[in-house]
Amino acid sequence: MKKSDPLYLSAREASAELAISPATLYAYVSRGLIRSEPSADSRSHRYRAEDIRGLKQRRAPAPEPKGLRSFDADLPVLDTMISTITEAGPIYRGVNCIELAEKDTLEHTATLLWDVTGVDPFAADNCPQVSDEMRVIADAARRAAPLDRAIATLALAASADPRAFTRAPDGRAMVGARILRLVVATVLNAEPSAEPLHLQIARAWAPAHKHAADLIRRTLVLLADHELNASTFTVRCAASTGLNLYDAVVAGLVALKGPKHGGAGALASQLVRMLVDRDVEPVIRERVALGERFAGFGHGVYQRGDPRAISLLDALAKAGAPRKFTREVPERIAEATGEFVNIDYVLAVLVHSLRLPVGSELPIFAIARMVGWIAHASEQLQHGVLIRPRARYVGPVPGRGGG
Repeated sequence: MKKSDPLYLSAREASAELAISPATLYAYVSRGLIRSEPSADSRSHRYRAEDIRGLKQRRAPAPEPKGLRSFDADLPVLDTMISTITEAGPIYRGVNCIELAEKDTLEHTATLLWDVTGVDPFAADNCPQVSDEMRVIADAARRAAPLDRAIATLALAASADPRAFTRAPDGRAMVGARILRLVVATVLNAEPSAEPLHLQIARAWAPAHKHAADLIRRTLVLLADHELNASTFTVRCAASTGLNLYDAVVAGLVALKGPKHGGAGALASQLVRMLVDRDVEPVIRERVALGERFAGFGHGVYQRGDPRAISLLDALAKAGAPRKFTREVPERIAEATGEFVNIDYVLAVLVHSLRLPVGSELPIFAIARMVGWIAHASEQLQHGVLIRPRARYVGPVPGRGGG
């Protein structure tokens, strides 16, 4: 596979990957099992690499499951035009998010992922409507965890928004922007604002750090979407029942809190705090000897390191973050375990370097990922299909009826 074109294989590469003849490859294409399109020179075709991998997996004999089988990250579940994952990083509607994060904002990323051009969802006058009931709940939950406060407030928000159930694509984009602004305000215990989201967060949580706004902006763009992770699939399932976007986002927030998903950032922060005043190598050696895992390392999709994490680590290093955390810890853990850094660890380094509030890894993750959730919920609502998968039963064989 060419590094410059990681999504596609040539006919020769695709045939070799599947161990089939070109004629069989073309038959798969004609049956819709493999997508193809003309290459840049228009004299040949190129073939989607993920389709090749998926077909190869389905053709391989699978062992009988014992209990629940692990999720297969290479096996597609549904079609989407929103994003995909490559070894070079997630692709947002044809744009690599690593490149996007160099200069763009979460708002611009949202308009890309939501595929909106006819309206400006982030116009100054498109702010959320906050009812008296929402204010009471937000005030009562002022000392609660930010995501719990956001979930409680969002549960009432659809009732306060007369356009919450719009079916128009542009209307859904406008609702999405109001959701983002409402959640940021609720997380920060502030009033909704039309100011850029990364500036609101930086001003509230790191007003004295000159690089905070840019680093937070980068982080939000890199985390905006990651295809069908657990929370995004939860959002799509919820939206497929006909929910409005507010309630679909609530479903995503609840799923994100799990320690195997967005909650992993808090676990990685424990590692960072432990290493602040300790030497790296003895700690790693001891934990490896005890068989302990390192939160923020290893990934089910990226085998050689998370490109988002690598990009943000480089930015943190340039902004003066301790080399101990931007270079030494990732390198030593990779050497000792074979597991490479992922975005959860880098979120922990960001929180430590900017001196953000303890536990702010998860709210930052959630604010960013809501952009992707809204894109996926809108796409699912547009399809109008209920997601209803079937389980493979591996329990006891039913007994015969009594006679």
